[in-house]
Amino acid sequence: MLNNALKLALQQIRRNIMRSFLTTLGIIIGVAAVITMVSLGNGATAQVTAQVSSLGSNLMMVNRGQGFGPGRDRVTAPAFDLDDLQAVNNEIAGIKAIAPMASSSVTLVHGNNSWSSTVRGTDNQYLIAGNWELESGREFTQEEEDNGAAVCIVGQTVVEEVFDGGSALNQKMRINRINCTVIGVLDGKGQTSFGSDQDDIVIMPLPTFQRRIAGNRDVAQIYISLEDNIDSEHVEDRLTTLLRKRRNIAPNEDDNFNIFNTTELAETLTSTTQTMTGLLGAVAGVSLLVGGIGIMNIMLVSVTERTREIGIRLAIGALENEVLLQFLVEAVVLSSLGGIIGILLAFLLSYGLALLMHMPFIFDISMSVAAFVFSALVGVVFGYVPARRAAQMNPIEALRHE
Repeated sequence: MLNNALKLALQQIRRNIMRSFLTTLGIIIGVAAVITMVSLGNGATAQVTAQVSSLGSNLMMVNRGQGFGPGRDRVTAPAFDLDDLQAVNNEIAGIKAIAPMASSSVTLVHGNNSWSSTVRGTDNQYLIAGNWELESGREFTQEEEDNGAAVCIVGQTVVEEVFDGGSALNQKMRINRINCTVIGVLDGKGQTSFGSDQDDIVIMPLPTFQRRIAGNRDVAQIYISLEDNIDSEHVEDRLTTLLRKRRNIAPNEDDNFNIFNTTELAETLTSTTQTMTGLLGAVAGVSLLVGGIGIMNIMLVSVTERTREIGIRLAIGALENEVLLQFLVEAVVLSSLGGIIGILLAFLLSYGLALLMHMPFIFDISMSVAAFVFSALVGVVFGYVPARRAAQMNPIEALRHE
């Protein structure tokens, strides 16, 4: 009985190709919109997560002052020192790497090229904490770190702008008033989600920076990378307690430092993008309901047009359930075809928009299956009323219909 109903449904659809297509158009648009929105949302989430991860693996940045960016409290707040790093490393478990950081804006000169960049004074631990890899060259030796040698490691933007994209290894470069030898080149990271260029960077040993660039022994930041599966919130609480004690902050006083936790940032941004994806998907899902109403409307018209056909079937012995099944299957086939076409359209749209927006292409198979099942259910729900109306016709009255 089901096979017969399916054959009759396909025959009716082929008989009215254009009307069938227009009937399924709402389902096609709805399914395509839902899957495309979810796919783009997943791509945006993956992109944000990757960009935050590029800052460092499970990274915390401790800055002096209460706020981020320039401000009076950043200048007046006391700086950190190497003893603070030693205390943090000794008293807090789960630390993979900890690095001091001091930075300054400088002018780089090589030959006829001049470029404004940022130089950072630190040590080799920063490469681990900041998730940096060397494309070529080497790290600082212990002797270079201890003695403050005039050596540096540069990012890809510096290579492009200062060395014209050529080899920078073992080349001399003037940083403000000092000459520095390039011993390493970092792999590129690109821009962060905040728009800053991570590759516009020069790294040199902290003693070299303090003596020859800054003229003081201040440490403005501490970079801390945690081991995997370590609770960053617990570490942040312990770190806050330790630094308040070392900086002699009274219980009623505010912190004169702040902790930037990339794990919390990633969770916040991911939650935001997922919420937006859900909202956009829900809005797009409304079109599925509109498509269902369209199917109901066309099926009611079809029942009216085929009244005599229904009357003949009932008069020669067809059961009400058989007539009900015929029209219900027709509605489900229409909506299912719309779902399949919508999935194919969503794949093409998601791929094209991901390329256009420079984000990862993540096609959610489970969402596609769910959208297809939902489209079939739309056919069942909105096709039942017309099918029931056809099944309950009086055969005699139906045969009299002109």
